Amino acid sequence: MKLNPRLKALAERILPHSVIACLDPVQDLIESEVRQASDRLKDGQIVLDAGAGEARHRVHFKRGRYVAMDVGCGDSSWDYSRLDIRGDLESIPLRHNSVDCILCMVVLEHTRNPRHVIQEFARVLNRGGSLVMVIPFLWEEHQAPHDYFRFTRYGARSLFESTSFQLDILDPIGGFFWVCARRSVGLLSFFQGGWRWILFAVLAPFFGFLFPLILYFMDGLDRAKNYSLGFRIRATKLD
Repeated sequence: MKLNPRLKALAERILPHSVIACLDPVQDLIESEVRQASDRLKDGQIVLDAGAGEARHRVHFKRGRYVAMDVGCGDSSWDYSRLDIRGDLESIPLRHNSVDCILCMVVLEHTRNPRHVIQEFARVLNRGGSLVMVIPFLWEEHQAPHDYFRFTRYGARSLFESTSFQLDILDPIGGFFWVCARRSVGLLSFFQGGWRWILFAVLAPFFGFLFPLILYFMDGLDRAKNYSLGFRIRATKLD
């Protein structure tokens, strides 16, 4: 179960961006990574959005060529009409060494063979090309039934073993308190519909706003980051 998308859209219109970034730090990180990838892309270079969904990142790529690929069945409410390629990431219909950058944002868990997907990314990337990923760890099931894996930092690192990738960054996305903050907001999903909206209205200021904000700023207490929402990954193809 997830929060009503209309409520999320309303919150995004009303609340300052700095507050939204605290309430949903993963989405804020994704947007930051996409913008940085766009800034690094040169004129004429190609970026493949692997698992693009509704291709909402297209707006950031004006200089290069943006190619949106997705199997097109993850979320029944999404509009997949803006995809350039419909297909499985285990068999990307592009030539060897034909792409300069790959984005893969909270997608790898929806593939049945993540290691093979990483190998496909290495195949289609040019030498020196970059892979930018966000993968989940302590995260709820989503887009059922197409949700197969979660990744520890060690599992994520193992995906790149014996590949042509150099792993540049493997950083945890928050720690224990960010995980608790996401669970706090997620609690509200159980109070949607019928008479339960009354309880939603009572609980939302606390579990959907106040507690997550406090927990967001407490996250520095968790230095080990053994609890994490997921991982930010950047890798470079060497040859």
